[in-house]
Amino acid sequence: MSYEFDLFVIGAGSGGVRAARFAAGFGAKVAVAESRYLGGTCVNVGCVPKKFLVYGAHFADDFEQASGFGWSSGEPQFDWPTLIANKNREIQRLNGIYRNLLVNSGVTLLEGHARLTGPHEVEINGQRHSARHILIATGGWPQVPDIPGKELAITSNEAFFLEQLPKRVLVVGGGYIAVEFASIFHGLGAQTSLLYRKDLFLRGFDGAVRKHLKEELEKKGLDLQFNTDISRIERQADGSLLATLKDGRELATDCVFYATGRRPMLDNLGLENVQVALDDKGFIQVNEQFETSEPSILALGDVIGRVQLTPVALAEGMAVARRLFKPEEYRKLDYSLIPTAVFSLPNIATVGLTEELAREQGHEVKVFESSFRPMKLTLTECQERTLMKLVVDAKSDKVLGCHMVGPESGEIVQGLAVALKAGATKRVFDETLGIHPTAAEEFVTMRAPVTN
Repeated sequence: MSYEFDLFVIGAGSGGVRAARFAAGFGAKVAVAESRYLGGTCVNVGCVPKKFLVYGAHFADDFEQASGFGWSSGEPQFDWPTLIANKNREIQRLNGIYRNLLVNSGVTLLEGHARLTGPHEVEINGQRHSARHILIATGGWPQVPDIPGKELAITSNEAFFLEQLPKRVLVVGGGYIAVEFASIFHGLGAQTSLLYRKDLFLRGFDGAVRKHLKEELEKKGLDLQFNTDISRIERQADGSLLATLKDGRELATDCVFYATGRRPMLDNLGLENVQVALDDKGFIQVNEQFETSEPSILALGDVIGRVQLTPVALAEGMAVARRLFKPEEYRKLDYSLIPTAVFSLPNIATVGLTEELAREQGHEVKVFESSFRPMKLTLTECQERTLMKLVVDAKSDKVLGCHMVGPESGEIVQGLAVALKAGATKRVFDETLGIHPTAAEEFVTMRAPVTN
């Protein structure tokens, strides 16, 4: 049977665009459908604009620390609309780049909502298109718990487009998005509280990292409230909000920001017309080759609920394109040792196993840990401390995990991820000369384990 396209991709986010571009480069006839914005969550309402806001928030510390180096200036003034306008302009530029990447690769770009009408058929803008393979790459969407007044809350989708910076913000959640936005709002001058229903945020990260970040955020004056949650939100006569907590307390605020999880974006996708199975959390089930239970339909990225990170979606897109259209270059995707960062203030970066997980997996571990005040801060009043930690297998000497909390931790740990991927031992770290004076050299000068 002949088809109009070899591959039809639904969703022009990171994974979908990567799969489409490379499939077209391998000679396939490809179409991409996008109903919202080119570049997906990361470019538009995710990692890219978030990093701009993190940069903006960090200037508060920079201005404060500058006096220790002899600089003096007037009282700094922050203007939220300027930051948002400049962010919007850059995002529009990136949207154009994504458009050019697709079109210049020979991909047919269809702008509108695509819906599955059969195993090999998609409907968009009233027209039906056939394809040998269909790839679902529609990403995720933030969700707010079903409580009275939920419509008064915002998520990361809306936060990037607020007309003004709220004076008071309640951030609800314990994952990386909650921690990052609490840092952003607090750093930009909002009175900020972070509410989380459990004992400590960032579940799944190394225990020392979680504890260290808690201490540093509290030093900065960020209000952290654990073992608490909101039961309802109400609008007050003056336009402000009143959040009633499950313990009966009431908190007045101007903004309630929820970061309590993301769901797969499957709305009106037409899944009832095909045999695509979902898992118990509502994500699309796929095998190792990203095939769904409908042989002609594949899925990748956040919609499959594996590792919801942009570089992972990019790698998955590349794997799909190679397997379908250049199988001689196909390599099974390795999900181990994926480095990641949390752009809280201070930043977190990590790669490999946490101490807890290493012990859980049966490793006899040695832990090397260092906490210090960075050199840059010694001429200032700032008491922020950096944490660095290595988790090492005691028998093989192999470095199992690397963790850092501190300035530019993502930039530092990205390089160390290569070392861990190559199987570096602690002896390799010890024999590597440091760059002096830097914070990063601490990773190659930690000699004595703190625990055995």
